Amino acid sequence: MTYAEFTSGKAAQRRYWARAHVGWRHLAYADPNAGHHALARLEGDGVVTGLITQNVDGLHTRAGHHDVIDLHGRIADVVCLGCRSRSSRRELHRRLTALNPGFDERSATMAPDGDAVLADVDGFQLAECERCGGLLKPDVVFFGENVPKERVAHCSAWIDDADALLVAGSSLQVMSGLRIVRHAHRIGIPIVLVNRGGTRGDDLATIRLDSGCSATLTALAQMCVKERA
Repeated sequence: MTYAEFTSGKAAQRRYWARAHVGWRHLAYADPNAGHHALARLEGDGVVTGLITQNVDGLHTRAGHHDVIDLHGRIADVVCLGCRSRSSRRELHRRLTALNPGFDERSATMAPDGDAVLADVDGFQLAECERCGGLLKPDVVFFGENVPKERVAHCSAWIDDADALLVAGSSLQVMSGLRIVRHAHRIGIPIVLVNRGGTRGDDLATIRLDSGCSATLTALAQMCVKERA
């Protein structure tokens, strides 16, 4: 859903939050995979000194990674578009459950974004900001929104101080990610791309690996352990 569609009225907001409410029981308890854990180990070994993720699931942090910039925000957080106050998605889920008893127990097909595919959302009750009564939105960057300028500046500062940039598991179709790769190329640091299939940054890469990122990152973490032994 685009930002313009989300803010267009109650019908779009009801559709979004109903789908997200049913999907939350799956998304909230997702576990980090081998790639997440490998990056956390590489950070602990000092090989990776900062991680910028386009994902909004927070799994890098749950895997134990400390220095993370969530470029597109975190689905576990909620922001009010009125007063800009932030709150917990878990708390919102509790409130939506109270307003819509039994709704989140519906069986539904899950979409790739973690939301449920629902044909009927009529009657779903929305929760408003407890502070000002404003519109609540997941604290993630929707299509049609810009990444906050201070977050972009933080990423650029990391790249300016980096020895190399490793890009794992991204096709770089979204401009916010490609912009980081272009910045690294512009200042002349090596760029390693690991992804199954082509990316929009292939012509900027120093090294390009057509490989699964979990397997590649796990092998890299194991190699670092052997080098220390």
